[in-house]
Amino acid sequence: MNQEITAPQVRLVGLDGEQVGVVSIAEALEQAAAAGSDLVEIAPGAKPPVAKILDWGKYKYEQTKLNQKNRKNQRNQDIKQVRVGLKIGQHDLDVKIRHAREFLTTGHKVKVSLRFRGREVTHSELGRKVLDRFMAEVEDIAIREQDPILSGREMTMVLALDKTRKPSSPSSTDTDKE
Repeated sequence: MNQEITAPQVRLVGLDGEQVGVVSIAEALEQAAAAGSDLVEIAPGAKPPVAKILDWGKYKYEQTKLNQKNRKNQRNQDIKQVRVGLKIGQHDLDVKIRHAREFLTTGHKVKVSLRFRGREVTHSELGRKVLDRFMAEVEDIAIREQDPILSGREMTMVLALDKTRKPSSPSSTDTDKE
């Protein structure tokens, strides 16, 4: 910035973005002072380096505001876990599915894990059926981000919200049952 620029010549960009051309550093500093602004080196690796005339304080202020806006719009996406068992009853499975739907609609990913107990691990195909049944219940709003994987005594799959489909409203399914 200003006197810290060591190159003898710079390619100068004016205050409103127009190309001034290749000028000496003294002339560039003179033009920046006449405009009441600073001379900032934009691309030091270019031949000759590119320098721009701009109001440094205003530029820094706009950058911090832009960073604040980006941080505000940023969404932390957590992975919520739903645990089921091999011998889970239909009502218990419905409760777990309701929780998973709630997590998905609030923007989180859902890791569904099925824990095998004792000798159940020898029947991993039954575990896959439970996870497939789980997926069938949420496939209107979710996609499978990771297929069921058996690692040790636990089979897991990861679900994410399918942004291409609109979720069916839960209130309409409640009124159909009446």
